[in-house]
Amino acid sequence: MLALEFLFRFKRTHQKQIKQSLCQLILTVSMLCLMSSCVSWLQPTLKQKIVEVQVGEYKLDKDHAALLFKINHMGFSSYVGRFNEFDVSLNFDPNNIENSSVEAVINMRSIDVNNPAFATTLLGATWLNTENFPQAVFRSLSVEKIENEQLLVQGELTFLGTSQAVTMVAKLNGAANNPLTRKYTLGFAANLRFNRSVFGLKKFIPVVSDEVEIEIHSEFQRQ
Repeated sequence: MLALEFLFRFKRTHQKQIKQSLCQLILTVSMLCLMSSCVSWLQPTLKQKIVEVQVGEYKLDKDHAALLFKINHMGFSSYVGRFNEFDVSLNFDPNNIENSSVEAVINMRSIDVNNPAFATTLLGATWLNTENFPQAVFRSLSVEKIENEQLLVQGELTFLGTSQAVTMVAKLNGAANNPLTRKYTLGFAANLRFNRSVFGLKKFIPVVSDEVEIEIHSEFQRQ
């Protein structure tokens, strides 16, 4: 009798634990489904044609922006660094693209090459000479639309006290109202190349390449 009573109690306890586990599982699955639904809701429907973008003045979202530079090192690899402090102002008119303009200001002292000692060397007089030239500035002179929702931006780059013409190509990633910030946002990826020797920076050419490639990944908020 004692054995039967023990088995009966064990069975009831075991069934209760199974029910509790099932309830917890159902609750967990329900929460995951709800969270997945919420995450999907956060993804905006992007407008990916330039003519669909809203006209206006745009300010750089510095929390979602990166400025990288690449330079060839002895043919072995591309040496990659970044500037952590920069600002960009954008006046965008998709219907009259020639009226658009962009200006970028880079704090040259914010260079980051994942090597503090080498970064200090690069700040010095034989490289970036940031004591005398703390900023580099890009200003657009003309903007035109080309294929694949890209923009060809002719501009002037002032670097190490010298101003030279450069060409930037910018690709529209998309534009939409950002549900997190509640601001109309557009994103661009841009690329430009120039020869540093034109600006007087000839150190270690050709061991370190003359050509420098700049990549900009950015989001802008309409003001």
